[in-house]
Amino acid sequence: MRHYSILEYARFRWFKASVALCALPALVYLWHEPPLKPYGGTWLGYTLGSIGGLLILWLLWYGVRKRRYSASGTVQGWLSAHVYLGTALVVIVTLHTGFELGWNVHTLAYVLMLLVVASGFYGVFVYMRVPRAMTANLGEDTLEAVVMRIADIDREMREKAISLPDVLLALVDRSVSGTRLGGGILRLLSGRDPACPTRAAVGEWPTHAKRLTGEAAKLDKEVYGLLLQKNQLLERARRDLRYQAILDLWLYVHVPLAFMLLAALAVHVVSVFIYW
Repeated sequence: MRHYSILEYARFRWFKASVALCALPALVYLWHEPPLKPYGGTWLGYTLGSIGGLLILWLLWYGVRKRRYSASGTVQGWLSAHVYLGTALVVIVTLHTGFELGWNVHTLAYVLMLLVVASGFYGVFVYMRVPRAMTANLGEDTLEAVVMRIADIDREMREKAISLPDVLLALVDRSVSGTRLGGGILRLLSGRDPACPTRAAVGEWPTHAKRLTGEAAKLDKEVYGLLLQKNQLLERARRDLRYQAILDLWLYVHVPLAFMLLAALAVHVVSVFIYW
């Protein structure tokens, strides 16, 4: 059974609605012929501004709606509407400005709206790509399960490495005690740890183990195999953390911008009624 994305929800219901919502104001705008060209201070400007303001409030309500499971409609349907109506908002508000922009709070509100919508576009791209990559990376595993497997490998490596030369045992000890997951935002987003002792141990191990023979050589292969497994698991865990950071990071941009837009919109509306 084919899975339909939020953009295809209900046979593109909200895409069709947003096209109609853009087309009708655009036609009225072209037809409108006052003494001055259409802008925010005309009847059409006020109408488009009211529609745009209500749309902004409705779009902001999505953040509340997705946490209320008893509300009407599906989360997927609301998200599809959020994406398409957010796109239509750009057309409606641009027509509302009458393409009259300047260094004032009104233009600030318009620019903030564009930034919110642009960050929303990026969010759509992220949420359509990253979860699939996360599934491909971990499969049926979870990050917690991977971390537990790494801990099991650490215990097994330490037990077996006791009989190996001190230099190899030291590599195992550094791998066990010095390996870390997570860290700062740059490390999370890179999905790498340049100073990872496990990765360093994998690179150094063959040089120190090449002269081993007999039982020591056999034990060396077992421990080195465990070290390689741990390194692969660490790479998968760091990729998963990177994907989670990417999913979270855009919200730290999108949500604050949305609240800044709400504040600028309030100032815009109040100033219009006071000074105009």
